[in-house]
Amino acid sequence: MAIGCWLAGTLLLVCGARAEDEEFRVYTEHPRLILTQQRLKLLKRERERDSMRWRQFETLVKGSASMPEPGFALALYYAVAGDAGAGKRAIEWALGASANDLRQLALVYDWCQPILSPQQSVALASKIRQLIAKSTADTLAARRDRTLGLIATADDSTHPEETVLRELVQQWWRGGYVKSLTDGSVQPPLADFFALLEMMHAVRDNLKIDLREDAPEYFSRLPVYLIAANYPAPYRAPENEFRIPVYVGDGEPDLTRASLARAAGLAMVAIDTNSLENQYLQGWLIQDRFVMMTPFGAPYEFLWANPYQPGLSFYQLPTVFHDPNSGALFARSSWDEDADWFGLYAGTAELFHAGRATVVNQAASGSSRPAPLNLGESSVVFGRIPFQFSMEGGAILVIGLKPSQKYLVETDDEEMREVATDRAGTFVLSYPDDRSAGIRVHE
Repeated sequence: MAIGCWLAGTLLLVCGARAEDEEFRVYTEHPRLILTQQRLKLLKRERERDSMRWRQFETLVKGSASMPEPGFALALYYAVAGDAGAGKRAIEWALGASANDLRQLALVYDWCQPILSPQQSVALASKIRQLIAKSTADTLAARRDRTLGLIATADDSTHPEETVLRELVQQWWRGGYVKSLTDGSVQPPLADFFALLEMMHAVRDNLKIDLREDAPEYFSRLPVYLIAANYPAPYRAPENEFRIPVYVGDGEPDLTRASLARAAGLAMVAIDTNSLENQYLQGWLIQDRFVMMTPFGAPYEFLWANPYQPGLSFYQLPTVFHDPNSGALFARSSWDEDADWFGLYAGTAELFHAGRATVVNQAASGSSRPAPLNLGESSVVFGRIPFQFSMEGGAILVIGLKPSQKYLVETDDEEMREVATDRAGTFVLSYPDDRSAGIRVHE
């Protein structure tokens, strides 16, 4: 008990010391948002090389394509190419009466500083602050937008941004949201991670605070999650192919959401290029046929992708991903694009087979149970207590049981063991590939 108290006290002292050392005033020079010196150097090198990503981005801008996010795209083009005409178009858009996208306004203000007149600078900063004051939503995107707006306009010597940024990190993030991520009670869709990662980049670049340090285990798993939570077969659109993240409901895939999910992966790699997990993610992302060529996706692709970053083959990753906190479960028969895939996400179980996803029944009715699903080295078994089944080694994914419940598992020629389900009613058993046995499960 004394040792436990000492450890707890030590942790409190360390956390307290860290909080006292943190600075929530912004002193960095423009550009502050995303375009660090290193990233801007990389992007200008891509322009000099006339790379595929730059060429597509330039074609869209110079061809006056209808850009879904004109402020973001034109300001980025100005920052990299030094094209004053594009920068002035971005400023004109931002000062227009219909422009109310706080994130884009912040990027224009930050990236176009050299060509903003004093009057334009005051007017745009005032518009950004008014939108911040009106913004009350607590979504990741809204939090991100306010954070970017605060950092972009932090030019007042009295540093009014300090109080709000302190609340963001110490109260919203550490006091609640990061705990919800780690305990699995919050499970953002893949596309929503982009807003979180964009905010994390801005906070780290300007406040020297790495929000990942508050949940290192969670963020070490996130790169693999960003891979596993995609259907295996690509979606072929006219401009490029898309990997489609898991989604609930019927209908065609949302390619805007798919683009943001890819952007989230690229931003994840950019936040830590040395991470082993990020190198697998880079290997997943870097294939040319998935390069975003659309007017919406091309600016994100150019901004975040790093073709010089080596990637590892994702074929080396396990074919089963299970988050015991949220209950998210993804398994596939192989890493080939024609693989069978099973996903349990947000309370819905899906089987992807022959290019189509169908919802599968988890709950047994009457005296029958759905037959197990065989996925290469893993099997999905639908539980109903008590029940028994035979297995041929590998990972056994038992689903459809009571959440956070303990069960007894008997395996032939092994001692009985106790297992606990996650918040989705799932537990995973692992056996040697050459192991054959009968298994019985009961409360």
